Amino acid sequence: MTQTQPITLKQVFRLWLPLAGSWFLMGIETPMLTAFVARMAAPEITLAAWGSLIYPISLAIEGPIIMLLTASTALAKDRLAYQTLFRYMVIMSVALSALHVLVAFTPCYYFLAEGLLKVPAALIEPGRIGLQIMTPWTFMIAWRRLNQGTMIKYGNSKAVAIGTAIRLISLISILTIGYGFTDFSGVVVGACAVAISVTMEALYAHMAVQPILHNRLPETSEASPITRQSFTRFYLPLAMTPLMTLLIHPAGAAGMSRMPEALPSLAAWPVVYGLVFLTRGMGFAYNEVVVSLAGEPEGKIQLNRFARILALSTMGLLALIAFTPLGGFWFKYVTGISPELTQLASVTIMFAILMPGYQVYQSWYGGLLVHYHETKGISEAVMIYVGLALFGLWLGSNWATMPGIYWAINVFVAAGLCQTFFLRYRYKQLS
Repeated sequence: MTQTQPITLKQVFRLWLPLAGSWFLMGIETPMLTAFVARMAAPEITLAAWGSLIYPISLAIEGPIIMLLTASTALAKDRLAYQTLFRYMVIMSVALSALHVLVAFTPCYYFLAEGLLKVPAALIEPGRIGLQIMTPWTFMIAWRRLNQGTMIKYGNSKAVAIGTAIRLISLISILTIGYGFTDFSGVVVGACAVAISVTMEALYAHMAVQPILHNRLPETSEASPITRQSFTRFYLPLAMTPLMTLLIHPAGAAGMSRMPEALPSLAAWPVVYGLVFLTRGMGFAYNEVVVSLAGEPEGKIQLNRFARILALSTMGLLALIAFTPLGGFWFKYVTGISPELTQLASVTIMFAILMPGYQVYQSWYGGLLVHYHETKGISEAVMIYVGLALFGLWLGSNWATMPGIYWAINVFVAAGLCQTFFLRYRYKQLS
């Protein structure tokens, strides 16, 4: 995507909006899931198993392939490059899916759940079943993110949002059928809904990218061919970023399991995380916009303006929810959790108000580093985040007197702010 006219704020918004819609639809997935399972049998057990085992372990395993969207946006300049990226996607996905099978179907699971995470005993078997059902997750995520990055690069971000809408419709349909017409547990219904819906999205992305591959993508270009060495140098720091970040999710569960009010904290965590993710998703969507437009005339100026507007807007929205009755309404009536969990979640969300704001600036500085192919600074920033978060969780495991979820959210906020300032420092070294 290259043009001679200066970029305008309106163009930034138009590229960002479908991506933000896609992230919003992805974000609504978790609240939708919790709204259904909270109304099924043993909701506290189901929510705690999902928040402490199924979802965080699945996310941690898929971590290395998440940045394929960014890699595809930056590198898919011709058909040969796309084919090379596709080959690397398949290799990584098969290897990570094998790891998922090893964890979910062998005694490794019990070592992880009981030995390392030390979650309450009532969560062990529900978590194992849900993790087994989630086996297709990693490959489907990798496949659709590769194709989505190519679509974004060639200006078809609307197709990304359509694919996410298909995923959400599939999710709601399966949850409705499972809730109304079967006797399956909330874990089984929820895991099936998530696994099938992401498969539907991946299939749509495969179909939607075909016109670009056949009609718009040149056979070759002046860009240097992607080699194993160049791809590794570019992608390895990117891959480490979500991997290390997502490993914090099971670490957070392990930490809360060792702090006061462990089971309520674990049950409330996916509900709180789902709401925060809705607002942070607006910032996540900004990363590919920065990568796509940073090199255009006036691109950085307009992108920086938009970042300020977006950060203030998303923090304001979360503050409105946190400090008005909207928060209690969301947790009690939309997600359907108990009054006790509603109180716990409502207080927790107050500590998270800075999260969507600093997420925008992580995408801003991280996208600029990707634009300059200086991805090492991104992984360094994440290492700082992970190190500080693990240290904070360790402190809480030994000395926290407040509910574990309160301690954990403050640890994540503090570590995230440090990550953001380090990204800024790394970018300033280039300019």
